[in-house]
Amino acid sequence: MTWWQKVRVCLLVGLLSLTAASGAWAARVSGNLSTVFEWFDTGTEDTALAGYQYLQLYASDIADKGYDIRLYGRVAGDFANNADVDSRLYTAYVAKRDLVDGLDVRLGRQFLSTTAGASVFDGVYLSYDKLGPLKAEVFGGGDVKYNANYSADDIVIGGRLSGVFLQNLSLGLSAIEKFDRGDPSYILYGFDANYKLDRLADIYNETQYDYLSNRISYFLLGTSVHPTQEWTARVEYLYSLPVFASTSIYSVFAVDEYQQAQAELSWRFAEGLRAYGTYTHEFYKEFSDADVLEAGVEKIRTTDWAGYAALTLRNDDDGQDLYGVKLYGSYLFSEKIQAGAGANMDVLERRLDVNGDQTDQTVSQRYWVDATYYFTRKVSLQGKVEMAKSDLWDHYFRGRVRLNVQF
Repeated sequence: MTWWQKVRVCLLVGLLSLTAASGAWAARVSGNLSTVFEWFDTGTEDTALAGYQYLQLYASDIADKGYDIRLYGRVAGDFANNADVDSRLYTAYVAKRDLVDGLDVRLGRQFLSTTAGASVFDGVYLSYDKLGPLKAEVFGGGDVKYNANYSADDIVIGGRLSGVFLQNLSLGLSAIEKFDRGDPSYILYGFDANYKLDRLADIYNETQYDYLSNRISYFLLGTSVHPTQEWTARVEYLYSLPVFASTSIYSVFAVDEYQQAQAELSWRFAEGLRAYGTYTHEFYKEFSDADVLEAGVEKIRTTDWAGYAALTLRNDDDGQDLYGVKLYGSYLFSEKIQAGAGANMDVLERRLDVNGDQTDQTVSQRYWVDATYYFTRKVSLQGKVEMAKSDLWDHYFRGRVRLNVQF
C-alpha cells in the first residue's frame, strides 16, 4: 500500500466513523485531523522527508446510552526512503459508563499509566467506585509493541486501588506485570500519596518497586507551598534507577542510579507574568555531582505577546560547565497570523518524543522560527524550522509544516 493510499484509508475510516456516529448513533462527535510534512537529517547524513496523517476522533454518549468511542492513530511514510517512519494506532476503544452501578468499562487499544508502570495494550479496563472511599481498577490484554516481534504471548495485567481519606489524603496502590512471549519480564508495584494542607500546601510521594530485581526503582517526595495566589514554592527529591525487562540482555548489565534535589520559587507579579528561580543538585555515582541554577520570566498570551527568557548555570567538578540562555518570543500580528523565534544556547535538553516516536537526542544548542496562520478558529496552518547541535552530530536541521482541522 502506497503512502497516499494509507492517507485515503485513514480519512475514509474517519469519515465513515463520523457518519455512523453522528447519524445512526446520534452521538456528540469531535476530533482533529492533522496533516504533517517534516524533513530532517538522519544519522547517516541523509535527508528524510516524512509525511504523517493523524486522526483523533471522539464520539460521546452514543444513542444516549453512555457509550463513548476514542480513536487516535496515524498513517506515515518517508518519501525519500531514508528513515524508518511507521504508521501507528495509539488508541481505539469503546467505553461504557455505568455498565452496572459504579462500573465503567473500556474495551480495545488504550494507554494506561499507574505509579507501578504504564502500557499501551489491546484489552479490557474495568473501574468500580462503589467500595466506600475506595476505587478499584483492573486491566489486562496484549502488550502492544511497535515492532515485528509483537506476539500473542506478550501480555500485560495490572490494577490499582485508590481512595480519598479524611477529605485531604489521597492514597493509591498499584501493580503491573508484563510477559514477553509468555515469560515474566516486569513485575512492578507502586504507591502514591497526596496530602492537601488547608489549601496552603501539597505533600506528595510516588514510589515504584521492581520485584524481580528486589529494589526500589523510582522514588519521588515533594511539597508544594502556595500561601497566596502570587507565590509558590516547591521542593522535591527524586531517585531513579532504570528498569529493563528480565528477558532483555540489558538486564544483566549494571546500571547507575540517578538522584536529584530541587527547589523552586515562583512569583506571579502581573497578569500573565511569572518570575521563577530553580536550583537543582544532581547526584551521580561515576561522575562528579552537578549544580544547576535557572532563573527566568514567562509571559503567557493575555495580549499580543507571549514568551520566556531564562538564564542557566551548570557547574560540576568534571569541567562540564555550561552558561546558557533560553529565549522565545511570539507575537500575534492579527487575528490570522502569529509568529515567533527562539534560541536555547548551551542548555542540555533531551527530546524524548518526536511525532509519537521515542527518541533520545540530547542537544546543547537549538535555534528556531515558527509561524501559524489561522484560516478560522478551527483550521490553522503551522510551520517551524530549527537548527540544533547535539552529541550525535555537529549540527542538524529540521523543518515541519502542519495543517490542523478541528471538527
